[in-house]
Amino acid sequence: MTLKHPFVTEKATMMLEGENKLQFIVQRNATKSEIKRELESAFEQDVAEIRTMMTMKGEKKAIVKFSDEKAAEEILSRLGIM
Repeated sequence: MTLKHPFVTEKATMMLEGENKLQFIVQRNATKSEIKRELESAFEQDVAEIRTMMTMKGEKKAIVKFSDEKAAEEILSRLGIM
């Protein structure tokens, strides 16, 4: 399991609304292709772009942009976050 949990903050919510992007905390050794494969199979949405970075706490964060404009909101509502 590459994905740990969604990362929801005020900034992440602004990215969701403005840019159709979600943020997830992932395993430190996860590659972009592994993250993309797991997201597409779990949520059945095409991933357009993935950016990864390390947080100040030493966790790896993936910022994911979806091809469909409403995909990010749909995924968060499926997860019960929005």
